[in-house]
Amino acid sequence: MTRAYELMVIIDGDLDDTPARAWIKSITDSITAAGGSVHGKPDWWGRRQYAYPINKKEYGYYVVFELIATGGALDELERSFRIADDIVRHKLIRLPEHEAARRGITGAAA
Repeated sequence: MTRAYELMVIIDGDLDDTPARAWIKSITDSITAAGGSVHGKPDWWGRRQYAYPINKKEYGYYVVFELIATGGALDELERSFRIADDIVRHKLIRLPEHEAARRGITGAAA
């Protein structure tokens, strides 16, 4: 059964803008390889200051993806985030059905 998810990724702020943006394609390709699909265009927030230092760093690049995948399909993607040096934090949440419908994702997921 396919489900709607929201994925936020924080990329190391010490990178230049171009290599940080290259992560968008890498993440999109990984989602597609896992059998999922990105809904719409990833929301690139750019370089932002953290609320508190993380690993002695003050800045990071934020990007948010809305995606559709089967349950458990993204486990390997999350594992790769945990071992990647350039990924500071990530959060994958399953969207409730009413929120997925509000965002227009449910039509593709159903």
